[in-house]
This record gives sequence, C-alpha cells and structure tokens, in this order.
Amino acid sequence: MYALIIISIFVISLLYAHFRGKERLKFSRQLFDHSTFLGPVNIFMTGFSKLPNKPFFETKDFPELQVLQDNWKVIREEALQLQDQIKAAESNNDAGFNTFFKRGWKRFYLKWYQASHPSAEQLCPQTVALLEKIPSVKAAMFAELPSGSYLGKHRDPYAGSIRYHLGLSTPNSDDCFIEVDQQRYSWRDGEATLFDETYVHWAQNKADTTRIILFCDIERPMKWGWAQSFNYWFGRHFMAGASSPNDEQDRTGGINKVFKYGYAIHAKGREIKAENTTKYYIYKWILYAVLIGIILLPALL
Repeated sequence: MYALIIISIFVISLLYAHFRGKERLKFSRQLFDHSTFLGPVNIFMTGFSKLPNKPFFETKDFPELQVLQDNWKVIREEALQLQDQIKAAESNNDAGFNTFFKRGWKRFYLKWYQASHPSAEQLCPQTVALLEKIPSVKAAMFAELPSGSYLGKHRDPYAGSIRYHLGLSTPNSDDCFIEVDQQRYSWRDGEATLFDETYVHWAQNKADTTRIILFCDIERPMKWGWAQSFNYWFGRHFMAGASSPNDEQDRTGGINKVFKYGYAIHAKGREIKAENTTKYYIYKWILYAVLIGIILLPALL
C-alpha cells in the first residue's frame, strides 16, 4: 500500500509538471527534474492561488512593487558600482543556479527567503532598504547575462513564488530576451515584468552589450489566509536552505552545504560520459533504481 501511494504521488507530480503549459521538456528529462519532485507542493500552490494559470502577469496588479520601478536608477547605480561582485559561485555552493554559470550567467544576492545578505547591506544599502519595505519580496539578486550568453529551456522547481525582472542596464534590444511558455519578452531599462517561472522558459542575449536586471522572487498570493501561511512557512523553512553566499560573511543554506558532495558525483559522471556514453547511462539508471528501491523499501519489509 505504501509503495502504491508513493508511486501514485510521483506519477501525478510527473504528469502535472510535464503538461503544465504549451512548452514541454523532454519526458526523460522531466522524469527526474526537480520540478517533478516538488509537484505535490506546486499542485497546492497553483490550486489555491489567486493568480490565473498563465505565463505572464500584469505588474499593475502588484502595486507594492511600483517603488522598485520608481527607483530603478538608484538601484542601477548600485548594481553598476559593484559589477565586479556580480559573479558565479566560487565553491559549488549554489545548487539552484549552478548549471547557469557555465553559460556566463552571474549573480549577486541581496536576500534569500530570510534576512538580507550582510554583504548586500554593506555594498548596496539603498537597494536593500527598498526591498525590505516590501514583505512579498522573498528573494532578490542582481543578475547579469553577458553578450552571447544562452540559458537553455528549464522549469524552476517552486510554484510558491512568481518571478519579477526589472531592467537596469540592458541592450534595450529585441536581441536580448526571455521566452516563457512560447511568449517572448525583451528587457528594457526601467521596465518590469512578472512571470510564472514554473513554465518552461529560456533566455538569450544576442546583443553586443551585457544585460543586468533586478531579479526577485515574489510570494504567490493565495486565495485564503491559511494557504498563504503555508506558503510563507514552506519558503521560510525549506527554500531558505538554498541560500548561497556572496562572500564569507553570508550564510550558506543546508541544501547548498550538501550540494557540493552531489556536485562531485555529477562531475565524476561527466568524466565517465566523456569516456564511454554507454557505461555512463548504465551507471545512471542503476543509481536511479537504487534510489527508487530505498524509497520503496519500507513497503517490502
């Protein structure tokens, strides 16, 4: 009975994630994508959400965010002053965005589901002060996409938030864009957009200049107070575990403390794949079978 429940939950989560929106990931990829494993939580978040199920939302429906757009030049000035601090993780301690770094994407964290990063409070105090006035902003960073960079199709794992982008220093060109569930948006200085990051999305900068934006996770508004409280609780106690530092004074969450060991296994897997693709996939599916067996083992005892 236990095994049947686990398998049923997994299948429902897989189908929910795979068929969300028009765009699809390959089924083999979606099978073990992190968005599948957070499926039960995401079904709750979208099922009790005040927002419609669509890729983009109107910024006017979130008036508390207008203060960011009103002060975009102040925010841009601080971002440009610390541009050399906007960088990739240096110690394999950013599980959420690790795959982006090899494509040139960079970030400087301002806050992550708890208090602001001490480094951000020191280096960009005006931006941090603006963010602290908006309780719905759960996470924030400066994000850089250099000329020639491309971020492949992916889903973000957590539906308890929606994504806010504010253009700070952009090419102001349609050659620099993000596409969410087949709907394209090009960044412009001082302009903002809101979208649901659990839909398949990808981004590219084909322009000649770097793009820098303010990137925020906004708490998804829920229909009822108890649902909103659960959303807050989950973000506070689970998403906070993915906190990644800018430097040694910032906190590293539990997920990222463990991630470096998982990354070492992943790196070894890439070495095996480069040497022998067949051997790589044999080892990969054996590992998956072992993990599934561990999950289902209590039902067999």
